[in-house]
Amino acid sequence: MYPLITNCEYLSPEEVLVKHKYQPTLEKRHEQLKSVYSVAPTFLKNEGRVEALLLLYYAALLVQALIERELRTAMIARELPQIPLYPEERECRSPTARKVFDAFAALQRHHLWNGTVLERIFEPNLSTLQRQLLDLLGVPETAYLASKLR
Repeated sequence: MYPLITNCEYLSPEEVLVKHKYQPTLEKRHEQLKSVYSVAPTFLKNEGRVEALLLLYYAALLVQALIERELRTAMIARELPQIPLYPEERECRSPTARKVFDAFAALQRHHLWNGTVLERIFEPNLSTLQRQLLDLLGVPETAYLASKLR
C-alpha cells in the first residue's frame, strides 16, 4: 500500500489510480526517444530550434503509436491473435512499429538506365508477411510497386 498525492482536485481517487497505472505506458514512449531515436543533449543556437527538433521527435513517436494502434486494431478485427514478425517467423502478439519497419528494411527497387533513358525497373518482391502487414495497415501494395516506366 502506498499513498498517491495529486493536485488534481477534479479527479476521484479511482481516477487518480487509473491515471497512475497508465504512467509506465507513457514513460515507455518517452524511453523510446533515448533508445530508438538516440535523443541526446544537442547544442543548437536558439530555443526555437530545440523546440522544432523536439516537435519532430514527438511527431515520429506519434506516427509510431498510430501505426501500432492501426495494426493491432486490424489484427483484433480479423481475429489474428499474432503474426510472424519475429526472427525465424516466430509469432508476435503486440507488434511494434520498429518491427514493422524492420520487416520492410531490406526492400529495394532498382532502375536500369541507358544514359538518360530508363530501360527497366526491377520491383521489390514482397514477402507474404510484408503483404499481410500492408493489408492490415490499409496500405495498397502499389505503394511499393511502380505501375510502369516513367
